[in-house]
Amino acid sequence: MTTKLMMFLAILVCSLTALVSAENDTRYRIFPQRTSKEAAVVEWGHSAIISALDGAVATFGPQTSQGANFEVETGVVLADPVDGVGKRNKSNDEADLSLSEFERSYPGKLVNSESVEGNMVIMTDSAGLSGVTMARIAKDSGAAALMVVNTDQSSGDVIYSLEPESDEEKEYAEKHIDIPVIMVSLQAGNVITTAMATDATEPTEVSKGAGLPERIRLYAGGDRPFFEDAIPGKPLVYLIHNMLTPDECDELLRMAEGKYERVDDTNGINNYLENSFASQNKGGDAINVDRTYLWKGGIAGKVIKDIDERMSQVMGFPTEHYSDFQLNKYVSGSGYKPHFDINEANGIMATVTIFLNDVPEGQGGELVFPKPGDGGDPVLIRPKKGLAVVHHNTDENYNFDETTLHQEFPLRGSSSVKYVAKKFVYLNPQPQATRIVLPLIAMPFGGKLPKVFSMLQNKLIEKFGLAAADFYFQKIVTMIPILLLILIASGVSSFVSSQMKQSGAESEKPSRKKVTSEKNAKSKTKSKKRD
Repeated sequence: MTTKLMMFLAILVCSLTALVSAENDTRYRIFPQRTSKEAAVVEWGHSAIISALDGAVATFGPQTSQGANFEVETGVVLADPVDGVGKRNKSNDEADLSLSEFERSYPGKLVNSESVEGNMVIMTDSAGLSGVTMARIAKDSGAAALMVVNTDQSSGDVIYSLEPESDEEKEYAEKHIDIPVIMVSLQAGNVITTAMATDATEPTEVSKGAGLPERIRLYAGGDRPFFEDAIPGKPLVYLIHNMLTPDECDELLRMAEGKYERVDDTNGINNYLENSFASQNKGGDAINVDRTYLWKGGIAGKVIKDIDERMSQVMGFPTEHYSDFQLNKYVSGSGYKPHFDINEANGIMATVTIFLNDVPEGQGGELVFPKPGDGGDPVLIRPKKGLAVVHHNTDENYNFDETTLHQEFPLRGSSSVKYVAKKFVYLNPQPQATRIVLPLIAMPFGGKLPKVFSMLQNKLIEKFGLAAADFYFQKIVTMIPILLLILIASGVSSFVSSQMKQSGAESEKPSRKKVTSEKNAKSKTKSKKRD
């Protein structure tokens, strides 16, 4: 018996070791790569309409931690030539091999340096100049700040912190570059260069800077949400740093306390209302995962309302398309096998996964997209408190995207724990029955909806099919408040009627006593006369 037990344990250890080894042997694109300290914001407009772009601060020049030394409020000018070189030679000494590449590649001041003086200048990286060389051009042209547009169209909206490419560049930057330098994406560059353009503005004028805002403000991103692209398409996956504050993460955990239940996706039962589905795999997809669903909807308190509004502003989806929060708890050994997010009763356009706590590197729990359609390595995203991962489950035509396959690696370490909050973005706005009535019903149960409603929906689907079942379910749920009002009205009416009857009965008692006493007095008088 002991020998068999030892053999079983040896096989189990080997299996787990092989799994970890397979994870470690695979090459991944690892995220997040950006940090809050290199996040910058470029903003323009007035109090009524404010527009903003996300930028990555170069590792040289003023940093976000330097406060006023980093912040700039000034005009903005398009460089001429826009790539810093144009048709000019890179240097008059280009043929002088005794000079370093850094010196030979320097083309000198911009043609429009007089206009650049004291303003932020926008340049593209299309000429292949290094970040320090572009900063040198901007600095020598009198710029107050430099915005570099990443023109690599294959990289989507990826931005990164420019760095010195040699010791010589590093030394030069430390001595001479004292203006803020940021990178923005190609899309962001198009946004700012056409910000003030109208239908009447000629494209040739836009290319000369006619569409730029008059003034901009550059400041540190701090704890504001900012983006980081992971997969530019097939599937579309991006990160939003600081989507939730630490306090908001803790508050969601408090709301879910004591409400978790172990996920059993092997029982063949779907819960379309809460996006919890039966697995197609015999052993299930969820490995020791505990889950709860917070029904708050349109009656949510300030914390969740603030979160929903911020998500709507940052991602652009109306709040009516959001599900409520589904919270998942993972402990040592917990994980999720490769799966898709599909709700046949309520199409899911996108999934928002938010990590509610940090998981130390090496303890697992990463969110992984193993088969991206861009031909690159699998994408691995490490849990970071407040970080949101958004992946689109459909393509631009709202067709299901098979490259959205994703999984969550098991947690390792006896004391490991991971909390994840998910919101699902539906293709269609959610009806009032879902956003108001069901949360009201769930309110007495701390935000947990009684299972009878999921069972009712499943029965209707079984009998009428998905489309018809949804219609009947919404009608039934909508009728519940009406029936409750009728019952309350009936109860109030019965109570009032009962009170009135009781009051009438009590008022009759004195008059009855009076009649009785009069009758007694008359009978006594008659008896005296007889005597």
